Amino acid sequence: MDYLQATIVTTHEATDAVSELLMRCGAHGTQIIDRSDIPDAQQIADTWALMDESVFDHMPADVWVRAWFSSPTHIENVRAMLLTLPDALAFDAGALTLTVDNVREEDWAESWKQYYKPLRIGKNLVVKPGWEAYQPQPGDKVIELDPGMAFGTGTHETTRLCMELMEQWYEGGDVLDVGTGSGILAVTAALLGAPRVLAVDIDPVAVRVAQENVGINGLNDRIQVRQGDLVNDLGGTFGLACANILADVIIALIPQVKQHLAPGAVFVCSGIILEREDDVLYALERAGFALLEARHLGAWTALAARKGEG
Repeated sequence: MDYLQATIVTTHEATDAVSELLMRCGAHGTQIIDRSDIPDAQQIADTWALMDESVFDHMPADVWVRAWFSSPTHIENVRAMLLTLPDALAFDAGALTLTVDNVREEDWAESWKQYYKPLRIGKNLVVKPGWEAYQPQPGDKVIELDPGMAFGTGTHETTRLCMELMEQWYEGGDVLDVGTGSGILAVTAALLGAPRVLAVDIDPVAVRVAQENVGINGLNDRIQVRQGDLVNDLGGTFGLACANILADVIIALIPQVKQHLAPGAVFVCSGIILEREDDVLYALERAGFALLEARHLGAWTALAARKGEG
């Protein structure tokens, strides 16, 4: 089967919003191509991301979000929704120009792999694509990942910040992963020692990809992936919840997440642009959470907050 490849020129801050728009228009998958997601020479030295620096040279100067569609009708939906996107965002989304090309299925399946290499995150977490070789170092917790058609590879700042805070603040108990995407945070939680992880996503494609990645890592007995409306109808109490989404969604979720957390449990949230950090902090404080740590990378913030004991 051949696909229609849609490429949208946007900004670093708007990549998640554009990617979400494309999926809502019926995309079979999305790919973010952004130079700022690739570690610079110093970061490669500090975190020993195992990639050739020449990868950066082959990336476009602009920020691209790509998606693949099977019908011209989907492309027309994209065109229509792009007209309304700038008014829906609190930040600059850039040119939002759209280019459409025809691609063969085999070309689509391989095109994004050139930008995805093993990457160390935090102290001991390593994200490794299945097609890359990697020799684990003592203490490494290796997450083997095929992002497929779901967001979440570890290269984006929001995912990296979330994983770092999870590594720092996971203190035991079951984990709830809200909006699991590729399943990378669910697998991270299990490798950090969570006996049970519940990963939830609205998108059926994300659920399928997450289930595949759970299987790749041999964690089917500890991670349950479920399609659903975020945190509705969940069972059990959790020692940590994580959500790498967007500020407005996080703010709306805070009261619901709180209901499923044990006293003293930790909520790690990411996907927050710097300008919205205070809004999320205010919502957390109103709900009885105490800030443990805020981390920043590029234009993004991630927060770890503890639920009150009462």
